[in-house]
Amino acid sequence: MFLKNKNILVTGVGKGLGKNMVESFVKSGAFVYGITRSRSDINKFKNLKNFKVYLGDVRNIKLINKIFKQSIKDKKIINCLVNNAGIRQRLKFQKISDKKIKDVFDINFFSVFRIMRLYAKFCDENKINSSIVNIGSIVGETGFNELSGYSSTKGALKSMTQCFAVEYAKKIRANIVNPGFIKTSYFEKFKKNKSLYDWTISKIPQNRWGESGEISSVVSFLLSDYSNYITGESINVDGGWLRS
Repeated sequence: MFLKNKNILVTGVGKGLGKNMVESFVKSGAFVYGITRSRSDINKFKNLKNFKVYLGDVRNIKLINKIFKQSIKDKKIINCLVNNAGIRQRLKFQKISDKKIKDVFDINFFSVFRIMRLYAKFCDENKINSSIVNIGSIVGETGFNELSGYSSTKGALKSMTQCFAVEYAKKIRANIVNPGFIKTSYFEKFKKNKSLYDWTISKIPQNRWGESGEISSVVSFLLSDYSNYITGESINVDGGWLRS
């Protein structure tokens, strides 16, 4: 199967892209470890085999370490990592306080930085060749109104991913996937704002929003052995938005 022998840690699995990736990876033959902040989200996976979910925050390094160590005990040593967890922040520039910019960076950038630093050490100690995929956003590639803080975190994430990829090229591949407008949990609410929804459609050459599975399939490819010569890349999955 496409992801046979891949043991993957995915953050932010409770809904949207994270949930879809877990289900897609398992279906493709992987064993998956997941992290979610919501206890109610755990029930969504009660019948899913080859998956182990943890309740917690991606900023909790003790939890991340616990999962890495557990994967050794399970003989399912983690050889792939997907940093998906993140928060959105829509604020006018002058409304972004120091605390608010620190909060969005702490989750969207610094938590990923810490996890990757810990994971690189884990890979070195256990002699693992690995693949990391970070989930960015097209917002980090271009300007959007009232998204300065959020966009900054995704731009920083892209730069860090590329530098990491160069430094660890012989052992760990690292790429970033930038989704455009995707039908996740906020889609139905967004669609009710007809003028805003129609504007987004007018900007997308394919004339539609993407599906979660269209992100999962790209991430699956980057985690698989079929992409062994790809590292340091930033891949936009946006229906042509950035090229229009």
